Amino acid sequence: MRWKGRRQSRNIEDRRRARGPRVAVGGGVGLLLIILVVVLLGGNPQALLSGLNTGLGSAPAGPAAPQSRQEQELAQFVSVVLADTEDVWDRIFAARGQSYRDPKLILFTDQVRSACGFASAASGPFYCPPDEKVYIDLAFFEELGRRFNAPGDFAQAYVIAHEVGHHVQKLLGLTERVHAQRGRVSQTQYNDLSVRLELQADFLAGVWAHHADRSWQILEPGDIEEALGAAAAVGDDRIQTQTRGRVVPDSFTHGSSRQRMRWFMLGLETGDLARGDTFGVANP
Repeated sequence: MRWKGRRQSRNIEDRRRARGPRVAVGGGVGLLLIILVVVLLGGNPQALLSGLNTGLGSAPAGPAAPQSRQEQELAQFVSVVLADTEDVWDRIFAARGQSYRDPKLILFTDQVRSACGFASAASGPFYCPPDEKVYIDLAFFEELGRRFNAPGDFAQAYVIAHEVGHHVQKLLGLTERVHAQRGRVSQTQYNDLSVRLELQADFLAGVWAHHADRSWQILEPGDIEEALGAAAAVGDDRIQTQTRGRVVPDSFTHGSSRQRMRWFMLGLETGDLARGDTFGVANP
């Protein structure tokens, strides 16, 4: 991905501290994968945290983390991607006669307090609707490549753009409509709504990539494959196969690998917000 030498966002808040021991959540690698998928790319961190007895408290005070050159460059990369999303969504909202409100992006180490509760790095990146902030421990990107076999800078950009996609949904009132159905419909029906919300965020990530490439020619050979690899890696069917040994479609909350890739590609190919109505199709 071509990103160096371009504008960086001012909406970055750096809460990183010297990295300490990881918080143990229990359950081994299988549970870690489940946690990552529940919150990664748009899960409900508040619901997850209320269901886990992790014993998390506030992040301990500590010295500012010394940053390696690689870490500094990764933070700059995240800032450029966030700036791209700001510019793209500002233009798209303006064309609709609306105003786009930039989200904040919080860089943290190990664990963090948000308006959705406490989260550990094992939860992966997430968007918290009440405070309109995206939270990322940059160490996750190493996990994305190593544990999920989805390396590459554009895979990382896809993750950021997906989380910002949830912010777009919040501004459009879609997130509140879905969350309002919790307890009013069956769990299977609510899972279906959650899948549609997630697939739409994948579509919105594709819309961002479409317009960013038209504006700044960001795409390099292999970038699309990197994003599709990340989308496939966090499909419910692939995760369930790894953690359960079988696939239970009624329990999907994010969508299958094939669905996630397809909706991202639709956004990338069209760049048309009107094509992303995942709630208006029978089989997303």
